[in-house]
Amino acid sequence: MVNTDPVIQTLMAEPIPIRLAYLGLDGFPRSVPINHVWNGQAFLFATPNLAYKVKAITANPQVAFTLDVGAGRPGRETRAKVSALIGPPPAAFDFAPIAIHGRGLATVELTPGVPQEHIDASRRMIGDDEKWEEWARVRRAETSGMALITIVPTHLVVVDFVTRFPPPSEVNVTAFGADQLDESTGRVNVAGRA
Repeated sequence: MVNTDPVIQTLMAEPIPIRLAYLGLDGFPRSVPINHVWNGQAFLFATPNLAYKVKAITANPQVAFTLDVGAGRPGRETRAKVSALIGPPPAAFDFAPIAIHGRGLATVELTPGVPQEHIDASRRMIGDDEKWEEWARVRRAETSGMALITIVPTHLVVVDFVTRFPPPSEVNVTAFGADQLDESTGRVNVAGRA
């Protein structure tokens, strides 16, 4: 699905970071933006060897992520690209986000120098070749090693508000109780709740 879905392919081509969620060593969740690449099977990114997330992800490799755009200029441009591929959204959803939500297992590999995946991810984010070449030169000169983190997706949900909408409120059912779920709308009735 990742390698063939037009919405996923469009989002992954945009210079936007993945928002990575992981469990900290203290048991509290963290969320950080990450420059990444997709190698056909997994998302990859690199970070300094001593970064907190390296220790946390090593201890608990179950992660979640989202790759999304909202209603601002980048969102409008991405929405136009997606609409050209799959059709426009209903008018009520014209400014709705386009998103990939996922979960997966991460592995951490300590590497010497700067992994090529880090260079490739940064090139996509920087965009300007001249700035990127200078950035890459300095980065390689100043970095003795990094941690390459690979995330193999185990679950993906695509939301484009044209052909795919957010799934029913199963999380809310857990929070509010199955008796409060309106099956006809997929919404949870929270009226009268303290």
